[in-house]
Amino acid sequence: MTRILVVEDDPSIRMGLEDTLTAKGYQVDVVGKGGEGAEKALSGRYDLVVLDVMLPDIDGFEVCRRIRQARGPSRRLPVIMLSARGAELDRVRGLELGADDYVTKPFSLMELLARVASVLRRAHGDSAEPIGLAFGTLEIDLVGQVALKEGKRIELPSRAFAILKVFARRPGEVVSRDVLLDEAWGYEDYPNTRTVDNHLVKLRRALEDEPDKPRYLVTIHGAGYKLDVPKDAVRWAGQRGP
Repeated sequence: MTRILVVEDDPSIRMGLEDTLTAKGYQVDVVGKGGEGAEKALSGRYDLVVLDVMLPDIDGFEVCRRIRQARGPSRRLPVIMLSARGAELDRVRGLELGADDYVTKPFSLMELLARVASVLRRAHGDSAEPIGLAFGTLEIDLVGQVALKEGKRIELPSRAFAILKVFARRPGEVVSRDVLLDEAWGYEDYPNTRTVDNHLVKLRRALEDEPDKPRYLVTIHGAGYKLDVPKDAVRWAGQRGP
């Protein structure tokens, strides 16, 4: 069973994270101080650390530094940092110290679960990437960036294929705007969430038969968007088939 250490001093957030991660099937330990968190993280018992920045003794940056300076397997222990400080410099500092992801409070638990799953996949060497989609009358080559609808080519910008790849990694799952921003745009080119909405409107116009009543790219109010297709609609690198 995957073991996750949560280092968070806010009792309500700590409890919410523990309950949510446990319900998802992870084994979870929680602590409220950075020093104790660093000691536990270096014990070698965990697969991931969810680490708050603002802690009452040493901050999350220092905990992350200690993990990355350790010897042995603990050095590569995946770390997701949490912070109410959304300033770009804080985000950059966390990533430069070796954090695998950085989530700004307030965040949805659904978004955090998606990020946890993504970081764990990368850590376990599951680097298979989606290379194609086929649903309805659509065939989409995510590598060659070619989209066909009823056998006829439709023009899509490169960003559209990047967005579709984010959905293809999670077929049938809700994807938050922040996850779309991180994975389709990246940290260096980080627009606002309204940009995501505008791109989804354009994607629906290109792909959906009735853009105002989307069948595939659906909105989940208060959470984000979902590509409502079965998992077998996605073709992965190395997978045989058409």
